[in-house]
Amino acid sequence: MASVTLENLQKTYPNGFKAIHGVDVDIQDGEFLVLVGPSGCGKSTLLRMIAGLETITDGSLSIGGKAVNDLEPSKRDIAMVFQNYALYPHMTVYNNMAYGLKIMGLSKDEIDQRVKNAASILELTDEQLSRKPRQLSGGQRQRVAMGRAIVRKPSVFLFDEPLSNLDAKLRVQMRVEIKQLQESLGITSVYVTHDQVEAMTLGHRLMVLNAGNVEQLGTPLELYEKPASLFVAGFIGSPAMNILDATVAEDGKSVVIGTDTVLPVGANGVEGFDGKPVKLGIRPEHLEITPGAEGALPLTVTLVEHLGADTLLHGHFGNDKTDLTLRQSGTHLAKAGEVLPITITPNHIHLFDPETEKRIDF
Repeated sequence: MASVTLENLQKTYPNGFKAIHGVDVDIQDGEFLVLVGPSGCGKSTLLRMIAGLETITDGSLSIGGKAVNDLEPSKRDIAMVFQNYALYPHMTVYNNMAYGLKIMGLSKDEIDQRVKNAASILELTDEQLSRKPRQLSGGQRQRVAMGRAIVRKPSVFLFDEPLSNLDAKLRVQMRVEIKQLQESLGITSVYVTHDQVEAMTLGHRLMVLNAGNVEQLGTPLELYEKPASLFVAGFIGSPAMNILDATVAEDGKSVVIGTDTVLPVGANGVEGFDGKPVKLGIRPEHLEITPGAEGALPLTVTLVEHLGADTLLHGHFGNDKTDLTLRQSGTHLAKAGEVLPITITPNHIHLFDPETEKRIDF
């Protein structure tokens, strides 16, 4: 086990395209860091740089305090689990897990002990160990891929979207298993995903990437409760945070949505934005239906999603038909076309500078 330190890590391809713009992070020994962001943001490129599968243009990378910029992947003491499992189809499950250990020159008894121990952890039976990968389900093949990583006893685990090929139910099951596995083994892990729910449930910390830049680094709750930018606010949380146009009052002590929805912003107010436009964020779960409330937003419902435990109401308000989504507990029998009075809880609002798109603290 080891820490992983990235200092101003950059990647520029020969055609001049800069995929990674300088990443700084110290991943602690035993930490589970999740790299999350939309497709093309650079998360897999960054993971491959850690693995040694992509060259580093600038900056430094160290594992366990040792600089590894120029080390071959096989010498970095890492194990990687890929999206497509990358199993040898002509080998049995046992031999798939044992192959890397044979290359390392371990004795037959040591190999057998490691494979059997990993199989026990992953609940792979002796019968399954004797099968070929094509005879296994997707979830079982993913367990084999993880088992092949576990037997090596690496300092660092790298996961490149390992659950993308699984169905929804199996993804949830494997997500729990990966979390429990990492906690029991205590191995430093870096995990790539575009699924923000997966990121929130797995990681000790999340790094949100956008076009090769780090938008925010923090715990899941930090990103949920205090998104550093509009990008993070829109990416973390499901459904996404509602973003509304608003104006700070002249005294800076409140914000106004539309003409008559006024929300106080605390005793200190919003410094430097008196009378200026801002972007106001509010999560769907922090909106309420309050008949008769003064200054309520008249939401015209356009779509109702019944999820069982929750109901999502989608609609719009105002002359410009601003979109708004709210989450209600349980079953709500609203219908398309119905107009509902919606109020915003002031202590749950987020404000962002419309020019820089950065968070405004107040």
